[in-house]
Amino acid sequence: MKTITIAVGSKRGPKLNAVAEALEAFSAGLAHDARFEVVGVEVESGVSHTPASRDELMRGARQRAEALVDKGRRGCGDWQYFVGLEGGLDVVHEGLSPHETLRHSELQQNGLRRVFLESWAYVSDGTRGHYGRSGGIELPKALAHEVLENGVELAAAIDRFAGAIGIRDAQGAWGVLSRNFITRQEAFRVAVIAAFAPFYNEEMYRAGAAGASN
Repeated sequence: MKTITIAVGSKRGPKLNAVAEALEAFSAGLAHDARFEVVGVEVESGVSHTPASRDELMRGARQRAEALVDKGRRGCGDWQYFVGLEGGLDVVHEGLSPHETLRHSELQQNGLRRVFLESWAYVSDGTRGHYGRSGGIELPKALAHEVLENGVELAAAIDRFAGAIGIRDAQGAWGVLSRNFITRQEAFRVAVIAAFAPFYNEEMYRAGAAGASN
């Protein structure tokens, strides 16, 4: 039986466990006759410790995966898939276009800013890559202020707000905010399943591409 190895750009338990759990759902769609292995490799995201926009979240996830691809090409590992995971914030100004948001910074004080915690994944096979993400959960205004205005890393801020230590490697901010109905691991699991879809459901994506070209 052949082994398919999936490299993940982190050694943190919730991220590695999320990929392993996601594989249980769709691995048969990737290969019926293979054994899957998940390995964690520390790489840099190239973005801030707490990404504060969807663009930065996507870039961080992609850059982690691309760093793994580069390591693989330099002989650091025999990996078939490369997974970058990034968690952070998406800031939305209700009812405003991006241009209006830039011109109305004072609206931040008027309660129109919404800040969501999101988990993103980018999966590559070394040739092509695709994104997936979790849902989003809104941050309390005080917590958002602590991170965005005071520059406190989300992991440290959520520990302080919850009165605990090491939440990032346990249930994460997701678990604290949702009373553990959704944990950090679960959010990343959903993102990984979504990002792998073009690989395990390749026929649908090929059909969609063919239809669009016609």
